[in-house]
Amino acid sequence: MTEETQNTLKVGHNAFDHFTHGLATGEWDLFLDMLTDDFTFWFPVGSFHGLNVGKEQAREFFHYVNEVFGGISITSIERVTSSETTVVFEFRDEGHMRGEPYKNRIAVSFDIRGDKICGYREYLGSDGKSN
Repeated sequence: MTEETQNTLKVGHNAFDHFTHGLATGEWDLFLDMLTDDFTFWFPVGSFHGLNVGKEQAREFFHYVNEVFGGISITSIERVTSSETTVVFEFRDEGHMRGEPYKNRIAVSFDIRGDKICGYREYLGSDGKSN
């Protein structure tokens, strides 16, 4: 494993820890502090569907996540894959979505530049009710 790949994996794990904390508590500042100024993210559904640009848009998105879910727990990490610039986490989560029980399989991808996240993509794996 190259030094650059090791750094990417280290930064990715740090970002995922902050991401997990944000999902569980609604406190996103540590994760948002890791974003580059030109941060982009892609989300597959809803009002943030498609490509979104900028830290302020990310702040709005994660505020939206808090409103919809009000706390999500990661129940297992299925796989972590990395390259020199990207780390992908596949995991299962559960909680409540708009007051109804929620379980899902998710993959999130972090693009890393230096010690920051410059890109994020999320992929949903089920109907939101199964795991």
